[in-house]
Amino acid sequence: MEDPRTPGERAADEWAVRNTVARVAQYADGLGSVDQYAALFTEDAEWLMPGMPRHGREDIRSGSAERRATGQVGPGSNARHMVTTMVVEFRGPDEAVVDSYWMFLVDTHEAARMQMVGHYHDTLRRAPERWLLARREITFG
Repeated sequence: MEDPRTPGERAADEWAVRNTVARVAQYADGLGSVDQYAALFTEDAEWLMPGMPRHGREDIRSGSAERRATGQVGPGSNARHMVTTMVVEFRGPDEAVVDSYWMFLVDTHEAARMQMVGHYHDTLRRAPERWLLARREITFG
């Protein structure tokens, strides 16, 4: 199928996709609320972290709230998700696949140290207002 978007539209979509991936990290770290975080996912989204899968926006929201309640992430956690080495590929005008590496830093208020690293394999879908995360596969290492 030929992509009906102009080069400018494709570029704008790529930036919007990249910004969605970045906002997920920022909102997890506390720059947004749990509701703002959850709103970045489709209603039927999958968040597939080994041993802790989440299915659907509400379940993903609950997982975010639980992680904040334990102090793992969110305001005051002094933790940061860093997303790097991102490649965006479009499967069509309304679906994108993003592969990126991530690092999770803790103790960012004193002497930041890396606690975990891994890979995100994300699928995003165009929604009427913006791009949303439909599936995130998380691997470690």
